[in-house]
Amino acid sequence: MNSSTRTVIQIVNAMPANDGAGVKLQRIIGQPLLKNLDPFLLLDEFGSENPNDYLAGFPPHPHRGFQTVTYMLEGRMLHQDSVGNKGVIEKGGIQWMNAGKGIIHEEMPQHSDKPMRGFQLWVNLPAAEKMSNPGYQDIQAKLVPVIDMDIAKIKILAGEFSGKSGPVTTQAATPLFVDIIFESEGQLQIPIEKEHSTFVYCYEGELRIADKRISKGQLAVLSTGAAIHINGTKDGKCILVAGAPINEPIAQYGPFVMNTQAEIQQAIADYQAGKLTE
Repeated sequence: MNSSTRTVIQIVNAMPANDGAGVKLQRIIGQPLLKNLDPFLLLDEFGSENPNDYLAGFPPHPHRGFQTVTYMLEGRMLHQDSVGNKGVIEKGGIQWMNAGKGIIHEEMPQHSDKPMRGFQLWVNLPAAEKMSNPGYQDIQAKLVPVIDMDIAKIKILAGEFSGKSGPVTTQAATPLFVDIIFESEGQLQIPIEKEHSTFVYCYEGELRIADKRISKGQLAVLSTGAAIHINGTKDGKCILVAGAPINEPIAQYGPFVMNTQAEIQQAIADYQAGKLTE
């Protein structure tokens, strides 16, 4: 292993949490042990065998100053918002929403023959983009490129990998977001921008990165470097996400993420006055 190969600098266990109208989920980024990983503000895994754990969903709520990413592993989720967007994300689909200067949206699980499961990731925006116009991209699974690496399939949701680009075009932070599904035991080498903040979250089976084992429900924060070596077992599954740090102050109050407390107070005042989305 050479100096350009990334190592694991922190392992974080997912923590049980509740959000929305009582949806039970696992919080991975945005918890005491990992408040954020610039430019990533939050990562939740949601889903349960019991529909009562999630069917109440996420009724209308506001956002300002960042982007939300929803990736569905199973089930269906309805999104609709205050600027007229509406769509249903199906299994394998992804929704990338730019809250920008302000949006009010809801995410409601839809009845399906399989339990719902997926991820929500929050990606920060630089100061120059925080008051940008809201945007929305609803991408079905058939539009997501899949690369067969013999030992694994890699779904490219955003960014570029192995000469192919993911379908997401609305992001300002231009992260890499891939879903890696091992079909046999072996090692993958993933090239990465050397200085990008990077994490790997194992959601099935187990993996090994450098000399560290990562099991289901654990996230590995990686060092800098130009490549990641991931050793997977048969049926191991993980998401790998990387992005350039913004390196700006973060002021956050619930669904508002700005650079200063004064901007947070303005967001709250705008929301209370019904002007958040103006």
